[in-house]
Amino acid sequence: MARLRRLARALPLAIVLATLAAPPTAALAHAQGSSRRAPARPKARARTVARPTPPPRPTTPRSAEALASDMGAIVGQATRSGRWGVMVVSLTRGDTLYRLNAGEHFMPASTLKLFTGALALERFGPEHRFQTAVLRDGPLRGDGTLDGDIVIRGGGDPALSGRFLRNDPHAAMNLLASLVAGQGVKRVTGDVIGDPTLFEPKGVPDGWQSRYLQSGYAARVSALSLNENLVWIAVSPGAAGGAATVAFEPATSGIRLVNSVQTRKGAGAQVTVRRLPDHGMEVRGWVGTGAGTRRYQMVVEDPPLFATGAFAEALRRRGIAVDGTVRIAPTPDDAEPLTALPSPTMEQLVAVMERESINHYAELLFRNAARDAHPGAPGSAETGNRALGELMTRAGAVPGSVVARDGSGLSVLDQVTPRALVQLLAYGHRASWGSAFHASLPVAGESELLRTRMRGGPAHGNLHAKTGTTNEVISLAGYTTAENGEVLAFAFVYNGTDRWNARVAIDALGETLSGFGRS
Repeated sequence: MARLRRLARALPLAIVLATLAAPPTAALAHAQGSSRRAPARPKARARTVARPTPPPRPTTPRSAEALASDMGAIVGQATRSGRWGVMVVSLTRGDTLYRLNAGEHFMPASTLKLFTGALALERFGPEHRFQTAVLRDGPLRGDGTLDGDIVIRGGGDPALSGRFLRNDPHAAMNLLASLVAGQGVKRVTGDVIGDPTLFEPKGVPDGWQSRYLQSGYAARVSALSLNENLVWIAVSPGAAGGAATVAFEPATSGIRLVNSVQTRKGAGAQVTVRRLPDHGMEVRGWVGTGAGTRRYQMVVEDPPLFATGAFAEALRRRGIAVDGTVRIAPTPDDAEPLTALPSPTMEQLVAVMERESINHYAELLFRNAARDAHPGAPGSAETGNRALGELMTRAGAVPGSVVARDGSGLSVLDQVTPRALVQLLAYGHRASWGSAFHASLPVAGESELLRTRMRGGPAHGNLHAKTGTTNEVISLAGYTTAENGEVLAFAFVYNGTDRWNARVAIDALGETLSGFGRS
């Protein structure tokens, strides 16, 4: 019986498609009764009901041949359309256990973050920290007066936010302002300057669709970024008939805010936000006296100005007077360091990026790694792609097997081969930073984006991998340990629109690999 089941699973795709194309069935029609004999009619042909194709089921193969057969059957029956690319390699024995279109290019979605994480760890090491520096362009007098400008220079820190600081949107800049005060500064006679020149000025990578751009997952890219380049607009009721209170969180003087919200009696609210040509925002509508504070998240169009304005406001909250304005410019050559705020470690940054699939972290890490690999040029997606190609050459990949137009996988122009994904995983597995790379990935049934998937089976608590999801991509790539102790590296990539079925099939593939064993 087991042999018959295995044979059924291994049916060629053409047979499966032919089965799906069979006409539906229906119950035979019943002729109404009559006392007269009805003329003979052609015998009705019974129609068969098209039953939904059952979802692929994981198996527990006990040989390499059985594993390849079972995986082929799962992929073959999984989806009604689209393309699959699959590759599985035993890192323990060094043999390829299964491949399908392994050398063809596919859109990877967020599995591209595996390349970004590996590149960042390779360039900087797990303990590296970025610095958001504050410098002074002028003397600091004995009475605490900085006679000149104060500069905040972006160091490409993706975690300059409240994520690691009690989720308080003001916390990062408040901490930086406290460090400035600790240096004895009480007044700044000049301007507050923001310097984002560590990266190229291009804020939207090639291949990001316009429909993405007002979503939090597609925030703009800058070396001087704050709160993942998202701002909250807090709307609170005032007295009935009067204006509501509208404020940015974090507070910033870098974005113009126009308040056109009125207060009415009641508990509801109707609020809209309109972007202004100067990247400011106008808030319109009404809020009820009993509505409480409503918060609305918006993508910041000019991250450096937003962050610099937030720094200026934090200085004022800390009691440091600022006489000048907020502006963006390169750091003057003769500016002297005043203080700096370090980021979390690279190991922590990569873990947040991989586990929660945060595009903002990926974009900044990608450009930082590019800048480190090519110091003569500012961090850019173009130099990042070049640095990634150099990494993949060291990993044994053929040139052109990875094309990265961004660091996150959101670009529809990104292309990778399943073989390149597995080669990267193999390289990371044996690298000096391999333990940090392994630990950064979500775990099936337990954490982050795999918390609800593959629960209760052999993959639960075992398989750790990066997910990828867009409108046309479902992917998963990572590691699992087979029942006999072999460490397997795998890449499953589906490009098409039948995403629900593809995800079910990918989970079945992951559980099948985790339940695999051979002598």
